[in-house]
Amino acid sequence: MEQQTPPAAPTIRITLDDQTAQGDYVNFANIIHSPSEFVIDLGRMVPGRTDVKVYSRVIMTPMHAKQLLEALAQNISLFEQKFGEIRIDAATQFAVEPESSN
Repeated sequence: MEQQTPPAAPTIRITLDDQTAQGDYVNFANIIHSPSEFVIDLGRMVPGRTDVKVYSRVIMTPMHAKQLLEALAQNISLFEQKFGEIRIDAATQFAVEPESSN
């Protein structure tokens, strides 16, 4: 019997324009969902202010949201193995008040 080699996974080429490659620092995330999608708003809070400037809104399927969760968990585990535990006990919790659309 001849063993079959599984097909190689396709290589994905990631491209970024210069502005996107610079990135935005965010320290806030708000997540809402429906049966068909997750909406993740990423923004920045500034000390002494209660407003948040949203820099990016990402919309994805529940399957992709779960894949993102698993990828983050794997990368956090690798990070903590190398640099130590990330502590979150001092993190401040905020209630989010939706802004009305203009």
